[in-house]
Amino acid sequence: MQRAGKGRTPRRPKKPSNIEKDPVGVYCRIRPLGGEDEECCVEMISSSTIQLHAPDGLKANRNGEYKETQYCFKKVFGIKTTQIELFEDVARPLIEDLIHCKNGLLFTYGVTGSGKTYTMTGSPGEGGLLPRSLDMLFNSIGPFQAKRFVFKPDEKNGIEVQNQVDALLERQKRDNQQSVPRTPSSRQRADPEFADMINPDQACKFEGVDEDCCYSVFVSYIEIYNNYIYDLLEDAPFDPVRPKWLDGNTPVWNKEFMPPQSKILREDQNHNMYVAGCTEVEVKSTEEAFEVFWKGQKKRRIANTELNRESSRSHSVFTVKLAQAPLDADGDHILQDKSQVNVSQLCLVDLAGSERTSRTRAEGSRLREAGNINQSLMTLRTCMEVLRENQMCGTNRMVPYRDSKVTHLFKNYFDGEGKVRMVVCVNPKAEDYEETLLVMRFAEMTQEVEVARPVDRPICGLTPGRRQRNQAFKDELSRRLEERGGPVNGDPVQLNQLIESLPPLPPCELSDPSDDQTLPRLMEVLERRYRIRQKMTEQFNQTANNMKYTLQQFESQFSSKENVLHDQRSKLGEKDKVIANQRTEIERLEKKSKTLEYKIDILQKTTEMYEQDKRSLQQELEGREQRLQKELAERRRMEQRMQGMVTDTKLKWERECERRVNAKQLELQNKLWVKDEKLKQLKAIVTENGGASGGPAEPPRKPERPSRERDRNVAEKRSASPTPLSTVPPVHPMHRRSHSAGGEKWVDHKPASNLDLDTVMQPIIPNAIKVSTPNEKALSKCHKYVLRHQELASDGEIETKLIKGNVFKTRGGGQAVEFTDIETLKQEDPTAPSRKRRSGSREGPAQTDDIENRPPVANISSSHGYQKRRRP
Repeated sequence: MQRAGKGRTPRRPKKPSNIEKDPVGVYCRIRPLGGEDEECCVEMISSSTIQLHAPDGLKANRNGEYKETQYCFKKVFGIKTTQIELFEDVARPLIEDLIHCKNGLLFTYGVTGSGKTYTMTGSPGEGGLLPRSLDMLFNSIGPFQAKRFVFKPDEKNGIEVQNQVDALLERQKRDNQQSVPRTPSSRQRADPEFADMINPDQACKFEGVDEDCCYSVFVSYIEIYNNYIYDLLEDAPFDPVRPKWLDGNTPVWNKEFMPPQSKILREDQNHNMYVAGCTEVEVKSTEEAFEVFWKGQKKRRIANTELNRESSRSHSVFTVKLAQAPLDADGDHILQDKSQVNVSQLCLVDLAGSERTSRTRAEGSRLREAGNINQSLMTLRTCMEVLRENQMCGTNRMVPYRDSKVTHLFKNYFDGEGKVRMVVCVNPKAEDYEETLLVMRFAEMTQEVEVARPVDRPICGLTPGRRQRNQAFKDELSRRLEERGGPVNGDPVQLNQLIESLPPLPPCELSDPSDDQTLPRLMEVLERRYRIRQKMTEQFNQTANNMKYTLQQFESQFSSKENVLHDQRSKLGEKDKVIANQRTEIERLEKKSKTLEYKIDILQKTTEMYEQDKRSLQQELEGREQRLQKELAERRRMEQRMQGMVTDTKLKWERECERRVNAKQLELQNKLWVKDEKLKQLKAIVTENGGASGGPAEPPRKPERPSRERDRNVAEKRSASPTPLSTVPPVHPMHRRSHSAGGEKWVDHKPASNLDLDTVMQPIIPNAIKVSTPNEKALSKCHKYVLRHQELASDGEIETKLIKGNVFKTRGGGQAVEFTDIETLKQEDPTAPSRKRRSGSREGPAQTDDIENRPPVANISSSHGYQKRRRP
């Protein structure tokens, strides 16, 4: 299909492929105008071309002329086209492919009010595509249908084959449980809206049905409303679409009503999409299929709008699934092999019409419905555009099937195998010109999309004609049984034949009482008839006895079969309980699955939010880390500057302290020199007699003040380690016992850096384990612990501290020390010059200063709270 007057873009060469493809078949149907005075904007030029005229009042183009556009279709159906003509060209080939195990998709598309539902459903006396398709299907496979429940859906978009016994038990169970008809209306009271949908003269039949197969038809009906899938055949206690109303326009809702749950799409093992949990009903006739369809049609959501009195507010999908399996070699039973079961389906889709809210004046829920309808149709158009681009340009763009439930459900038809047919319904009135123009553009683009051509399914290698041979064998067997003297069933024809086989009666009219010929002749005939009757009675009795014997055998077999059947029923009851429990568990798991899916959606959205927060926080963290690195570098530079300032200040104060100490020492030396001078003068006065002869003695030289140059030099830091042993003259007084001596066992910890003073202040600890480094083995053998610590006092002498403690075991198996006392020992060099003066009261201040400036004596403090003073 192409526009007139415009050249098409040349296609790129396609890659060679072994799969044959056909374009999507697009048909157009024009609806009659509602009134004679309405303006028409669509004109049918030929059987495949239509032309659109711009209506009066529409803005003209740049040249001041109205633009006329032509569109080509596979076939165009005018306003006088009947439903049977449309069916023969559009839907009949799809039914034939369905019987030949090929899938098909047929959907109607157009603006709201363009006749899509009428084209698909029809009206009484003028059935649409759907009822005519069902009628043709059942007219073709009617004599070859399997009994009910022989084919059974497996709830995974597949079909299983049951044996005759299981199917019989399931039928009996269904008959026992259902005391009312299965469908809402019985056949005695058919719905008037679907009565006489198809005239008997217009019935269609396909002659190419394989008679060596058994068939079964399953139908399902769903709607896609606001992008949610609902099962229209699901039993609900109340219809939520059409509630009952009281006076005052108050709806009456059933408190026990649970709103219908939306279904989800899943993918089976063959990668085909299907609606999980959808109700599939097995139907055996056209009437029964009509009832099932009408049951769902009453639940479909429709509403009154400004443009359409009964506008469809959802997309409806009626699926016809045909299951067929070959007969066995005897032609009597179905092969019990699931791999030999062929399943084909035909989807009949009535898409909701696109509409503009400015024209329909939709509000509230109607506005939301229109938005979802337009969005789903836009997604369908986008998918067609991407498919067309991939096929024509050789690209590999992803088709957005998942953006809408409609496109996601029919993904396999466009990517896989099956014929696709679209009927574009057009309303020729001028008000719909702009919407019709968009529909034509979509149809033009869809015409260029190609789908894979369906291929023939493999047929099992059994001999054809098995059903006919089996039926002929049964007829011949019944005939031979009748010839062997089977019981007469009271057929009038057989009775007449039996009466005719008897001897005929002679004329019985007596003209004379003395007639002796007629009576003997009559008596002879009656006697022969009586003998024949006796023979027949004997044969009948013999046959009756044989029949009684046969019946007795049948009764015994029947009783045994009844027992077996009773056992099977008991087992079936147990299986029913198990099935009920499993169904309950499945329902629970489905609800849980839906809940988990809902939670997964929420978690995905939450995860996306968290990911965004994470990225923003990471960016903020990186910025903060950069600022922190700058601050740390600045802090390091500040610390280096502060450390330099601290070092300079420390050196400054050390020099100042050394200068003050030297000044104090000089001052004390001056005072001492003054005292010595006074003593010498006093001595000179006392010894005056010696002064005249010897002359005055030379006064002692005053000590010089140290220079400032010494303060500028960096004073050497006092070491914490004791002076070497060579600089300390040894003193050998008598040994004295330490407070550490006792009856306990000690660990004597003496570091290797300590000096051996060999003085009276050296403790002697008996029963002690001497170690240079404490270890767990030594601690585990003792109860006491002492540590010898040496350091320099303020006057340069060595101080020894004895740190004592108790050893106890810990809960973990180790050893711990609890310190309880510290004893301080100090020694002084007796050879060093002493500054103490033991003079009179005049030297009191000097003596006091000397005592204040000397180092303190040893103090020993313990955890018991007492102090001791010791001297060497």
